[in-house]
Amino acid sequence: MNPTVSVDVHLAPADWAAVLATEVRAGLAATPKVLSPVWFYDERGSGLFDEITRLDEYYLTRAERAILTTHAANIAHLPGPSTLAELGAGTSDKTRLLIEAMRDHGSLERFIPFDVSEQTLRSASATIADEYGLSVRAVVGDFHRHLALLPREGRRLIAFLGGTIGNLDPVQRQCFFTALSTTMEADEWFLIGTDLVKDPHRLLAAYDDARGVTAEFNRNALRVLNLQLGADFDPEAFDHLALWNVEEAWIEMRLRARRAQHVHIDQLDLDVDFAAGEDLWTEISAKFTPVGLGEELASAGFAIEASWTDPDGDFLLTLARLQD
Repeated sequence: MNPTVSVDVHLAPADWAAVLATEVRAGLAATPKVLSPVWFYDERGSGLFDEITRLDEYYLTRAERAILTTHAANIAHLPGPSTLAELGAGTSDKTRLLIEAMRDHGSLERFIPFDVSEQTLRSASATIADEYGLSVRAVVGDFHRHLALLPREGRRLIAFLGGTIGNLDPVQRQCFFTALSTTMEADEWFLIGTDLVKDPHRLLAAYDDARGVTAEFNRNALRVLNLQLGADFDPEAFDHLALWNVEEAWIEMRLRARRAQHVHIDQLDLDVDFAAGEDLWTEISAKFTPVGLGEELASAGFAIEASWTDPDGDFLLTLARLQD
Protein backbone atom coordinates (compact mmCIF):
# COMPACT_ATOMS: atom_id res chain seq x y z
CA MET A 1 0.00 0.00 0.00
CA ASN A 2 1.32 3.42 -0.94
CA PRO A 3 1.39 5.76 2.07
CA THR A 4 -0.87 8.80 1.68
CA VAL A 5 -1.74 11.62 4.07
CA SER A 6 -4.72 13.94 3.94
CA VAL A 7 -5.97 16.37 6.59
CA ASP A 8 -9.57 17.48 7.13
CA VAL A 9 -9.62 20.78 9.03
CA HIS A 10 -12.85 21.51 10.88
CA LEU A 11 -11.22 23.71 13.51
CA ALA A 12 -9.31 26.62 11.99
CA PRO A 13 -7.13 28.87 14.17
CA ALA A 14 -9.77 31.61 14.05
CA ASP A 15 -12.43 29.16 15.28
CA TRP A 16 -10.19 28.01 18.11
CA ALA A 17 -9.44 31.60 19.12
CA ALA A 18 -13.18 32.34 19.26
CA VAL A 19 -13.79 29.27 21.44
CA LEU A 20 -10.93 30.30 23.76
CA ALA A 21 -12.36 33.80 24.16
CA THR A 22 -15.89 32.55 24.82
CA GLU A 23 -14.85 29.86 27.31
CA VAL A 24 -12.44 32.09 29.22
CA ARG A 25 -14.99 34.89 29.55
CA ALA A 26 -17.64 32.48 30.85
CA GLY A 27 -15.26 30.50 33.06
CA LEU A 28 -13.77 33.49 34.84
CA ALA A 29 -17.26 34.87 35.51
CA ALA A 30 -18.39 31.60 37.09
CA THR A 31 -18.35 30.65 40.77
CA PRO A 32 -15.95 29.01 41.32
CA LYS A 33 -13.79 30.35 38.49
CA VAL A 34 -12.88 27.62 35.99
CA LEU A 35 -10.72 27.02 32.90
CA SER A 36 -10.99 24.12 30.47
CA PRO A 37 -8.01 21.72 30.57
CA VAL A 38 -7.76 21.88 26.78
CA TRP A 39 -5.88 25.18 27.20
CA PHE A 40 -2.96 23.37 28.84
CA TYR A 41 -1.82 22.04 25.50
CA ASP A 42 0.20 24.61 23.64
CA GLU A 43 3.67 23.51 22.56
CA ARG A 44 5.13 24.02 26.05
CA GLY A 45 2.18 22.35 27.75
CA SER A 46 2.33 19.34 25.43
CA GLY A 47 6.02 18.96 26.25
CA LEU A 48 5.33 19.15 29.97
CA PHE A 49 2.59 16.53 29.70
CA ASP A 50 4.93 14.24 27.79
CA GLU A 51 7.36 14.64 30.68
CA ILE A 52 4.57 13.85 33.17
CA THR A 53 3.83 10.54 31.44
CA ARG A 54 7.38 9.40 32.21
CA LEU A 55 7.31 10.30 35.90
CA ASP A 56 7.45 7.50 38.46
CA GLU A 57 4.25 8.75 40.11
CA TYR A 58 2.24 8.84 36.87
CA TYR A 59 1.34 5.18 36.40
CA LEU A 60 -1.48 5.67 33.85
CA THR A 61 0.56 5.63 30.65
CA ARG A 62 2.66 2.63 31.69
CA ALA A 63 -0.42 0.69 32.79
CA GLU A 64 -2.31 1.29 29.54
CA ARG A 65 0.75 0.44 27.49
CA ALA A 66 1.09 -2.84 29.41
CA ILE A 67 -2.50 -3.75 28.54
CA LEU A 68 -2.02 -2.92 24.87
CA THR A 69 1.25 -4.83 24.73
CA THR A 70 -0.52 -7.94 26.01
CA HIS A 71 -3.85 -7.63 24.19
CA ALA A 72 -3.30 -5.68 20.96
CA ALA A 73 -3.17 -8.93 19.01
CA ASN A 74 -6.55 -10.00 20.44
CA ILE A 75 -8.02 -6.66 19.39
CA ALA A 76 -6.49 -6.96 15.92
CA HIS A 77 -8.35 -10.25 15.40
CA LEU A 78 -11.76 -8.66 15.85
CA PRO A 79 -14.04 -9.42 12.91
CA GLY A 80 -14.54 -6.48 10.61
CA PRO A 81 -12.38 -3.42 11.30
CA SER A 82 -10.25 -2.16 8.43
CA THR A 83 -9.98 1.37 9.83
CA LEU A 84 -8.45 2.46 13.12
CA ALA A 85 -9.67 5.88 14.29
CA GLU A 86 -8.24 7.55 17.38
CA LEU A 87 -9.89 10.41 19.29
CA GLY A 88 -7.51 12.81 21.05
CA ALA A 89 -4.70 11.22 19.07
CA GLY A 90 -1.80 13.58 19.81
CA THR A 91 1.33 11.81 18.58
CA SER A 92 -0.41 8.39 18.71
CA ASP A 93 2.50 6.92 20.64
CA LYS A 94 0.74 4.02 22.39
CA THR A 95 -1.57 3.56 19.40
CA ARG A 96 1.36 2.25 17.39
CA LEU A 97 0.89 -1.02 19.28
CA LEU A 98 -2.59 -1.33 17.76
CA ILE A 99 -1.42 -0.17 14.34
CA GLU A 100 1.32 -2.79 14.29
CA ALA A 101 -0.98 -5.58 15.51
CA MET A 102 -3.69 -4.78 12.94
CA ARG A 103 -1.08 -4.41 10.19
CA ASP A 104 0.48 -7.75 11.07
CA HIS A 105 -2.97 -9.34 11.02
CA GLY A 106 -3.48 -7.92 7.54
CA SER A 107 -6.71 -6.09 8.35
CA LEU A 108 -5.62 -2.45 8.61
CA GLU A 109 -6.21 -0.28 5.55
CA ARG A 110 -6.26 3.21 7.02
CA PHE A 111 -5.69 5.25 10.17
CA ILE A 112 -7.80 8.28 11.17
CA PRO A 113 -6.26 10.37 13.98
CA PHE A 114 -8.55 13.08 15.41
CA ASP A 115 -7.25 15.96 17.54
CA VAL A 116 -7.47 19.72 18.07
CA SER A 117 -3.84 20.42 17.11
CA GLU A 118 -3.33 20.64 13.35
CA GLN A 119 0.45 20.95 13.66
CA THR A 120 0.75 17.86 15.85
CA LEU A 121 -1.56 15.84 13.59
CA ARG A 122 0.26 16.76 10.40
CA SER A 123 3.64 15.82 11.87
CA ALA A 124 2.47 12.57 13.47
CA SER A 125 0.44 11.54 10.41
CA ALA A 126 3.41 11.94 8.09
CA THR A 127 5.57 9.86 10.43
CA ILE A 128 3.00 7.06 10.75
CA ALA A 129 2.28 6.95 7.01
CA ASP A 130 6.00 6.67 6.29
CA GLU A 131 6.77 4.12 9.03
CA TYR A 132 3.86 1.79 8.28
CA GLY A 133 3.17 2.45 4.58
CA LEU A 134 -0.35 3.37 5.67
CA SER A 135 -3.08 5.63 4.35
CA VAL A 136 -3.71 8.33 7.00
CA ARG A 137 -6.65 10.73 6.99
CA ALA A 138 -6.20 13.13 9.88
CA VAL A 139 -9.08 15.19 11.25
CA VAL A 140 -8.57 18.50 13.05
CA GLY A 141 -11.59 18.98 15.29
CA ASP A 142 -13.11 19.18 18.74
CA PHE A 143 -14.85 16.00 19.84
CA HIS A 144 -17.47 18.09 21.64
CA ARG A 145 -18.61 19.45 18.26
CA HIS A 146 -17.20 17.44 15.38
CA LEU A 147 -17.70 13.74 16.15
CA ALA A 148 -20.24 13.45 13.35
CA LEU A 149 -17.53 14.54 10.90
CA LEU A 150 -15.29 11.56 11.71
CA PRO A 151 -14.87 9.82 8.32
CA ARG A 152 -16.87 6.62 7.84
CA GLU A 153 -14.37 4.82 5.66
CA GLY A 154 -14.45 1.06 6.09
CA ARG A 155 -15.52 -0.64 9.30
CA ARG A 156 -13.98 1.26 12.19
CA LEU A 157 -12.37 0.53 15.51
CA ILE A 158 -12.64 3.88 17.33
CA ALA A 159 -10.11 4.24 20.16
CA PHE A 160 -10.20 6.82 22.96
CA LEU A 161 -7.15 6.11 25.08
CA GLY A 162 -5.17 7.63 27.94
CA GLY A 163 -8.03 8.06 30.40
CA THR A 164 -8.92 11.36 28.70
CA ILE A 165 -12.62 10.60 29.16
CA GLY A 166 -12.03 11.35 32.85
CA ASN A 167 -11.68 15.07 32.05
CA LEU A 168 -15.44 15.14 31.44
CA ASP A 169 -18.04 15.27 34.20
CA PRO A 170 -20.90 12.70 34.17
CA VAL A 171 -23.23 14.89 32.08
CA GLN A 172 -20.50 15.64 29.55
CA ARG A 173 -19.54 11.96 29.39
CA GLN A 174 -23.12 10.96 28.68
CA CYS A 175 -23.36 13.53 25.91
CA PHE A 176 -20.08 12.25 24.46
CA PHE A 177 -21.03 8.56 24.58
CA THR A 178 -24.44 9.26 23.07
CA ALA A 179 -23.02 11.45 20.31
CA LEU A 180 -20.43 8.80 19.49
CA SER A 181 -23.00 6.00 19.37
CA THR A 182 -25.04 7.90 16.79
CA THR A 183 -22.02 8.00 14.44
CA MET A 184 -21.35 4.25 14.63
CA GLU A 185 -22.68 1.19 12.82
CA ALA A 186 -23.55 -2.13 14.47
CA ASP A 187 -20.41 -3.82 13.09
CA GLU A 188 -18.00 -1.20 14.46
CA TRP A 189 -16.08 -1.21 17.75
CA PHE A 190 -15.25 1.29 20.51
CA LEU A 191 -12.09 0.91 22.63
CA ILE A 192 -11.80 3.15 25.70
CA GLY A 193 -9.14 3.54 28.37
CA THR A 194 -10.16 4.53 31.90
CA ASP A 195 -8.25 4.97 35.14
CA LEU A 196 -9.68 3.00 38.07
CA VAL A 197 -10.52 4.13 41.59
CA LYS A 198 -7.65 3.26 43.93
CA ASP A 199 -5.72 4.39 47.02
CA PRO A 200 -6.12 8.20 47.16
CA HIS A 201 -2.46 8.62 48.10
CA ARG A 202 -1.39 7.09 44.78
CA LEU A 203 -3.94 9.15 42.89
CA LEU A 204 -2.81 12.39 44.50
CA ALA A 205 0.86 11.61 43.86
CA ALA A 206 0.11 11.11 40.16
CA TYR A 207 -1.28 14.66 39.95
CA ASP A 208 1.15 16.37 42.32
CA ASP A 209 4.57 14.89 41.62
CA ALA A 210 7.62 15.54 43.76
CA ARG A 211 9.51 17.31 40.96
CA GLY A 212 6.70 19.83 40.40
CA VAL A 213 6.22 19.04 36.70
CA THR A 214 2.44 18.79 37.08
CA ALA A 215 2.42 22.11 38.91
CA GLU A 216 4.17 23.75 35.96
CA PHE A 217 1.75 22.04 33.58
CA ASN A 218 -1.19 23.41 35.56
CA ARG A 219 0.18 26.95 35.66
CA ASN A 220 0.88 26.77 31.93
CA ALA A 221 -2.83 27.40 31.32
CA LEU A 222 -2.26 30.94 32.63
CA ARG A 223 0.70 31.41 30.32
CA VAL A 224 -1.52 30.38 27.39
CA LEU A 225 -4.01 33.09 28.35
CA ASN A 226 -1.19 35.63 28.58
CA LEU A 227 0.06 34.71 25.10
CA GLN A 228 -3.24 34.19 23.32
CA LEU A 229 -5.45 36.81 24.95
CA GLY A 230 -3.02 39.44 26.21
CA ALA A 231 -3.70 38.63 29.87
CA ASP A 232 -1.29 39.67 32.61
CA PHE A 233 -1.50 36.69 34.95
CA ASP A 234 1.53 36.08 37.17
CA PRO A 235 1.60 32.25 37.06
CA GLU A 236 4.03 32.10 39.98
CA ALA A 237 1.46 33.88 42.16
CA PHE A 238 -0.70 30.72 42.07
CA ASP A 239 -0.09 27.44 43.89
CA HIS A 240 -0.91 24.12 42.30
CA LEU A 241 -3.40 21.94 44.17
CA ALA A 242 -4.56 18.38 43.56
CA LEU A 243 -7.49 17.20 45.69
CA TRP A 244 -9.36 13.90 45.84
CA ASN A 245 -13.15 14.30 45.81
CA VAL A 246 -14.33 10.99 47.23
CA GLU A 247 -18.03 11.66 46.58
CA GLU A 248 -17.52 12.41 42.88
CA ALA A 249 -14.62 9.94 42.54
CA TRP A 250 -12.38 12.41 40.76
CA ILE A 251 -9.18 14.36 41.19
CA GLU A 252 -9.62 18.14 41.15
CA MET A 253 -6.73 20.25 39.90
CA ARG A 254 -6.82 23.89 40.95
CA LEU A 255 -4.67 26.99 41.03
CA ARG A 256 -4.92 28.89 44.32
CA ALA A 257 -4.10 32.60 44.47
CA ARG A 258 -1.33 33.26 47.00
CA ARG A 259 -2.46 36.85 47.42
CA ALA A 260 -5.23 39.16 46.30
CA GLN A 261 -4.61 40.14 42.71
CA HIS A 262 -6.15 41.92 39.75
CA VAL A 263 -5.85 40.50 36.23
CA HIS A 264 -6.59 42.33 32.98
CA ILE A 265 -7.28 40.38 29.78
CA ASP A 266 -6.67 42.82 26.97
CA GLN A 267 -8.34 41.05 24.04
CA LEU A 268 -11.51 40.46 26.07
CA ASP A 269 -11.46 43.93 27.65
CA LEU A 270 -12.02 42.01 30.87
CA ASP A 271 -10.85 42.64 34.43
CA VAL A 272 -10.84 39.79 36.95
CA ASP A 273 -10.13 39.96 40.67
CA PHE A 274 -8.86 37.07 42.79
CA ALA A 275 -9.08 37.06 46.57
CA ALA A 276 -6.17 35.64 48.54
CA GLY A 277 -6.74 31.90 48.75
CA GLU A 278 -9.31 31.85 45.93
CA ASP A 279 -9.22 28.79 43.67
CA LEU A 280 -9.29 28.63 39.89
CA TRP A 281 -10.46 25.16 38.84
CA THR A 282 -8.52 23.82 35.86
CA GLU A 283 -9.24 20.09 35.53
CA ILE A 284 -11.07 17.10 36.86
CA SER A 285 -9.82 13.58 36.28
CA ALA A 286 -12.59 11.12 37.03
CA LYS A 287 -11.77 7.59 38.15
CA PHE A 288 -14.01 4.64 37.36
CA THR A 289 -15.16 1.23 38.46
CA PRO A 290 -15.84 -1.43 35.81
CA VAL A 291 -19.50 -1.60 36.87
CA GLY A 292 -19.96 2.17 36.75
CA LEU A 293 -18.35 2.45 33.32
CA GLY A 294 -20.53 -0.37 32.04
CA GLU A 295 -23.65 1.44 33.20
CA GLU A 296 -22.59 4.68 31.50
CA LEU A 297 -21.86 2.89 28.24
CA ALA A 298 -25.11 0.92 28.38
CA SER A 299 -27.17 4.08 28.83
CA ALA A 300 -25.72 5.34 25.52
CA GLY A 301 -26.48 2.10 23.71
CA PHE A 302 -23.16 0.26 24.04
CA ALA A 303 -22.60 -3.31 25.21
CA ILE A 304 -19.23 -4.39 26.60
CA GLU A 305 -17.62 -7.24 24.68
CA ALA A 306 -14.32 -7.51 26.57
CA SER A 307 -12.21 -5.68 29.13
CA TRP A 308 -8.68 -5.97 30.43
CA THR A 309 -6.59 -4.49 33.24
CA ASP A 310 -2.85 -4.22 33.72
CA PRO A 311 -1.17 -6.69 36.14
CA ASP A 312 -1.57 -4.25 39.06
CA GLY A 313 -5.24 -3.59 38.34
CA ASP A 314 -4.69 0.16 37.99
CA PHE A 315 -6.16 0.84 34.56
CA LEU A 316 -9.01 -0.58 32.47
CA LEU A 317 -9.23 -1.01 28.71
CA THR A 318 -12.78 -1.73 27.57
CA LEU A 319 -14.02 -2.93 24.18
CA ALA A 320 -17.65 -2.22 23.33
CA ARG A 321 -20.06 -2.17 20.42
CA LEU A 322 -23.63 -1.04 19.87
CA GLN A 323 -26.28 -3.16 21.55
CA ASP A 324 -28.42 -5.34 19.29
